[in-house]
Amino acid sequence: MLHADGRLSAGWLRVADGRIADTGSGVPPGTPDLTVPVLSPGFVDLHCHGGGSASYDAVTPEEVRTAIDAHRREGTLTTLVSLVSAEIDSLAEQVERLTELYAVGDVAGIHLEGPWLSPGHCGAHDPTVLTVPTPEDIDRLLAAGRVSDAGPSGGGAVRMVTLAPELPGGLDAVRRLADAGVVVALGHTDADEHDIARAVDAGASVATHLFNAMRPIRHRAPGPVPALLADERVVVELIADGQHVHPDVLAMAARSSRGGFALVTDAMAAAGSGDGDYLLGGLPVEVRDGTARVASTGSIAGSTLTMPAAVRTMVRAGIPLADALVAATAVPADVLRRRDVGRLETGRRADLVALDDDLTVLAVLRAGAVALRD
Repeated sequence: MLHADGRLSAGWLRVADGRIADTGSGVPPGTPDLTVPVLSPGFVDLHCHGGGSASYDAVTPEEVRTAIDAHRREGTLTTLVSLVSAEIDSLAEQVERLTELYAVGDVAGIHLEGPWLSPGHCGAHDPTVLTVPTPEDIDRLLAAGRVSDAGPSGGGAVRMVTLAPELPGGLDAVRRLADAGVVVALGHTDADEHDIARAVDAGASVATHLFNAMRPIRHRAPGPVPALLADERVVVELIADGQHVHPDVLAMAARSSRGGFALVTDAMAAAGSGDGDYLLGGLPVEVRDGTARVASTGSIAGSTLTMPAAVRTMVRAGIPLADALVAATAVPADVLRRRDVGRLETGRRADLVALDDDLTVLAVLRAGAVALRD
């Protein structure tokens, strides 16, 4: 069992009324209802665009729930839904639709990945809709996500924004968003190490899919990566599919991250659905042999990753299982300031994932209710 302090050892827990009622080490008292090799908190994903052939920019709530369910079957029970860059009017409409699902607890909030990104590092984002941040656009998108009930995280539905801090108005945008309680992530950026330092001082605290869509490391021009890894105020996202980042580099980053690392899927609609032709935002994407690429440019377009697969990749790369599980649970929960999920601790919601010795999902419980059992 993954204990609340990050240790992985024999243990037990008791569930009552949808919450963890008690936990302990060693042999459980009485006869357990379920005995499994590994028991983890429900996974928490900070960066996911869809799954099950559906995307989070879908028009209907049913399509969004299809994507949510695809990842819940793989143990991700807290999802920050990510939207790719679009015109401000379109993004505001998408935020308003998703805010309804946030208000009822179906999603943990919204992550705006753009449109305030570097044109030179746009990846799978449509370069024609990229723009610079303005106070008016920021306030409009935050207003679109306002709810009468602040929800478990506090604040509105827009919980995280990825931007390139070197853009005109970028540092002011970091401050404005951070002051509004939004988690500011740095990514899709041509920033150098000095830009990064200024942005973190202004309130940024996450690195969006480290290494991908940012200036690379050079021995005389280190760029953003070393600065993000060295700053204890920054949590770095890692896409552990073995395609975005080589496993050796994943392991190096995990061991070097002073502020901790969070596993993310960056999954798009093909996750859990197989190869085929899809859309990411408005861009056609081809998925072949499990790799998603923009049809017109060949750029990697998100992933087909699930969180258990990400954990397995990290373990194969030499990262201890406990550390990989913490990166898929407690670390992202802390980023979202969620005190109700992410750890197997008395009083928290009984979101549980049971894994076998091969780290394949055996059972999923959300708020104590069985969502999947093999």
